[in-house]
Amino acid sequence: MTGTDTATALERATLDKAARENFPVAPFFLPRAWRTDLMAVYGFARLVDDIGDGDLAPGGADARVLGVPPERADDRLAVLDAFEADLGRVFDGTPRHPLLRRLQPTVRRRGLTPEPFLGLIAANRQDQLVTRYETYDDLRAYCELSANPVGRLVLAVTGTATPERVRRSDAVCTGLQIVEHLQDVAEDLGRDRIYLPAQDMKRFHVQESDLAAPSAGASVRALVAFEARRAHDLLNEGAPLVGSVHGRLKLLLAGFVAGGKAAVRAIAAADFDVLPGPPKPGKLQLLREAGTTLRGEG
Repeated sequence: MTGTDTATALERATLDKAARENFPVAPFFLPRAWRTDLMAVYGFARLVDDIGDGDLAPGGADARVLGVPPERADDRLAVLDAFEADLGRVFDGTPRHPLLRRLQPTVRRRGLTPEPFLGLIAANRQDQLVTRYETYDDLRAYCELSANPVGRLVLAVTGTATPERVRRSDAVCTGLQIVEHLQDVAEDLGRDRIYLPAQDMKRFHVQESDLAAPSAGASVRALVAFEARRAHDLLNEGAPLVGSVHGRLKLLLAGFVAGGKAAVRAIAAADFDVLPGPPKPGKLQLLREAGTTLRGEG
C-alpha cells in the first residue's frame, strides 16, 4: 500500500464512524463550508478518542504516520504525545497525519486556537491515568476537557461564539457526556473505567461488582436515575443556546439538545437498567424532542 493509499484509508476509517454517532455530526442541511469544517473537527475528535480507547485500526499505521517507533505503537500515552506534537504542526508547519492535514485549512479559515484541541488530548491522556472519579465536581472537571471543547469548536466554526453561548454550550456538552457515560457503564467497566462518582456510589450503596452484573439491581437503578436527572438539568440549563441563534445552526443545536434528552428518556424507559447495553432512543422520539426543543418547551 502506498503512502497515499495509507493516508486515505486512515481518513476513511475514522470519518466512517460519523455514521454511528448518536446524532449527525455535519447534517446535510448545513452550508457546505460548515459541513467541511465540522467534519475536519470531528475527524480530530474521533481520532484522539480512538487513540485513548485503544481503538485504532490494526497494524499501527496511525502510530507510524505520527513517527512513533514500532515497539511503542501500542503505548497510548506515546501515541497521544506524538499526536499532540503533530497538532502543533497544524499551527506552525505541515502535520504528518492526514486528518490533521485535513484540519489545517479549517483552523486557518476559522481562526481556531489550539486550546480546545489540547483539551481533548488532555482528556484522553487523563483516561490512561485516572479510571475513577471521587466526586461529581471531579467528573465535571473531566468533562471540561473531554466534552466542552467540542461545543466551543462548533460555535467557533460557525462564527457564533459569545461568552453566554459558550456557557450554555458547556452545560449541554457536559450533560451529553454524562448521558453517554450512563449508556456505556458496562462498556466502560470493561475498560476498567467508572464514570459514576464514587461519592454517589457510596450514597446509593453501589459496589463496583454491582456494575458487572447482567442487569441492574435497585441500588444501581436509583444511582443511574440520580445521575440522569443531573444530566437532564444540565441539558435544560444549556437549552436557551438554541433560541439564541437562527437558521440552520438552530436546527443543529436543537439536535444536540434533543439527542441528549431523548437518550435520558430511553434510559428512563429501560427503568434505568443500563447494564444489558446502552438504551437508545428511536427516531420518532428524537424528532419529538427536537420539536419540543425548537419550540423552547421543557
